[in-house]
Parts: sequence; structure tokens; C-alpha cells
Amino acid sequence: MKKTNRLTVFIFLAMVLGILTGYLVNIAYSGKDGGQITIGKFVENISILTTIFLRLVKMIIAPLVFTTLVVGIAKLGDIKAVGRIGGKTMLWFISATFVSLVLGLILVNILKPGADMHLVDKHAESGIKAADLTLRGFFEHVFPDSVVNAMAHNEILQIVIFALFFGVATAAVGEMGQIVIKFLDSVAHIMLKVTGYVMNFAPFAVFGAMAATIAEKGAGILTTYGIFIGEFYIGLAGLWLVLAGVGCLILGKRGVDLLKRIKDPVLLAFSTASSEAAYPKVMGELEGFGADNRIVSFVLPLGYSFNLDGSMMYMTFASLFIAQAYDMHLGLEQQFSMLLVLMITSKGIAGVPRASLVVIAGTLSMFRIPDEGLLLLLGVDHLLDMGRSATNVIGNAMATGVVSKWEGALAEPRTNPEL
Repeated sequence: MKKTNRLTVFIFLAMVLGILTGYLVNIAYSGKDGGQITIGKFVENISILTTIFLRLVKMIIAPLVFTTLVVGIAKLGDIKAVGRIGGKTMLWFISATFVSLVLGLILVNILKPGADMHLVDKHAESGIKAADLTLRGFFEHVFPDSVVNAMAHNEILQIVIFALFFGVATAAVGEMGQIVIKFLDSVAHIMLKVTGYVMNFAPFAVFGAMAATIAEKGAGILTTYGIFIGEFYIGLAGLWLVLAGVGCLILGKRGVDLLKRIKDPVLLAFSTASSEAAYPKVMGELEGFGADNRIVSFVLPLGYSFNLDGSMMYMTFASLFIAQAYDMHLGLEQQFSMLLVLMITSKGIAGVPRASLVVIAGTLSMFRIPDEGLLLLLGVDHLLDMGRSATNVIGNAMATGVVSKWEGALAEPRTNPEL
């Protein structure tokens, strides 16, 4: 059995075992004296596995994004190539973002998941701080005042901005820049090898995440918001079909091969509710797929800042769900205004913890929807985030493959990708 197939099996088994373990702990202690304290201690301890894995992933994200993006830009050679590829990349990103937001808007209007809740605004606090929706706040988040601080806090968008300047400057200085390019290229390959070691810990992290969630919330968490969760996942399935369909239309039969190759990172992102956790493995699979490593190193980091398709769909779906729950009718004009606001504000929030909820909080405030509506989402946000993260991986992988095809830089697949 191939190493990648073994990892898929181990992750899947870890998910099942985690759900079973969490369920047994929940039914064993729930309702008993001191039971919640015991469950709380179990959740705290078992979550250490997931925490360790995610911290290890975060440890490698900044150097990996910086080195691969700088090398990718520098190897492209000239600023015209960067602009051409960047233009094609942003065309896909903006189109995918618009489709994701519109699909969420259409589905929530058809399905009306919050229409039967009839809640009353009690002015409760959700605990989520609204995003800074001002133009000044947007640009302050995009452009770093310290690259060291950006790397320390894994602000991917800010790292991307610095890497763009650094990569273009490195290519512009000519021969002197070659030393730096070779050094960073070596560092990138070392980080990819480190990533391979970190990924071996993924099944343990998945087990911890699932066991903690089910132990704390009980098996009922899988059905409490069943209608809302089910309808949202129907929407994600539709988005998957759109992304895969357009990708396969451009890539032909190679599109199916790409979908097969990214099953491991998609499953990893789904089970850990973190698309960042899958980033290094997506990079390896794309290079194994035959995408030019310069384009992979350029497009993929940008995608993690500008192309979070699953999160985009969730934002319109969740915002209008809350409005429906409070019997608030938003006209078509208001809904499209919300869509445009989300298209802009979401681009400046990459790397922020619970970014979707943060942006939604700001959107609710702007359209005078009760902020306490976020409390409806907090209990199931992890389950929803699993689907969002997996969708983000598919969207970014397809974007990279398509841009490689557009550039005529799609080679034959390699049997042994880096990861």
C-alpha cells in the first residue's frame, strides 16, 4: 500500500475511533455528579494531540510560504511574467469568490433554514469581536508594518505581500540575487521534508479533535442543528461540483487525476477543520500532479489569502440564516450590498482566528442584525468549519492546476511527489 494511501486510511480510522471514544466518554459521565468536570478534563487532555499538531503546522507555515513564494517569483524571471500569472490567478480567485457568495445567497433564500426559529433580540453578547470594516482597517491588515511580527503571528496575507516585494527585488538584482534564490530554494526543500515528518502525526490530531468534540457536545451535536448543517453541506457539495466541473472543463481528464491526488489533504483539512494543516501536502501533490513548481509556489500562497471558497459561501449563508432566525427580511438590494461587503472585507482577514465568524460579526453590525445571533453558530461552528476547510483546499488546488494549464506549464505527473 502506498504511503499516501496508508495515511488516508489512518486518518479515516482515527476519525471513526475518535467519534467512538468521545461518544463512550460522553455517555459514561454525562448526567452524573462531577461528570461534566471529568468530561472537561478529558477534553482538555485529549485536545493536546490536536494542539500539538496544529502548532507544528503553524511552525512551518511562515518559512514555507515565504521561501516557496520568493523562489517562485524569482524563477519567473521578469515582472511581466509575475503580472501575467498574477492577473490570471486573481481572475480565477475573484470569479470563484463571487460564485461562492452567490451560491450561498441563493441556497439560503430557497431553503430558509432559520425561518422557523422566530427568535427575539435579547441583546446578548456573542463574545466575537466584529471585524474592522473600514477602508483604513482593511489596508492596515493587508500591509505589514513588521515582517518579523507577520511571521511570528502567521499573518499569511502580510507574508505574501512582503514575499512579493522581496521576490521581485531578488530577480531584479540579477546575478547577486542568485545566491539568495539558491539558499531559499534549499530552505524550501528542507521545510517540505520537515512537513513530511509533521504529517505523520496527523492521525493522532484527528483522533484528538473528534474525541474532544463528541465527548463535550455529545452525539447529539451531530443532529441538533441537523437541518442547518445538512443544508449547508448540500451547498458545499454544489460548490464542489462547480469548482470540479469548471476545473475539469479546463484541465480535461487531468482534472479527475488532480481530484484523486488531493483526497489526502482534503480529508486532513476536513478532520482537523484547518486548511492550513493541509497546505504543505497540497503543495507536494500539485507538484506531483505536474504543475510547475514556480506557479505552485506563487499561486497556492495567494490562494490561502484570497481564495477561501468554502468560507465565502458560509458567510452569506450564515449571515442570512441569522437574519431569518430573527424574522428580519432583507431585500434583494440589501442582500447584494452584503455580498459586495463580504467580497471586500473577507480579503483582509486571512490568518485571523475564527475569521469567518469575525467577518460575519462585522456584517451583522452593518446591517443591524442582532449580534447575539452568532451564538446560534458557535456550538456547531467546528462541524461547519470542517466542510469549509475541505472546500478551501479543493478550490486552491483547482486554481493552481488551472493557472498552470493556462500558462502551458502543466507537465506529465510524477509518481513520487515531494510529500
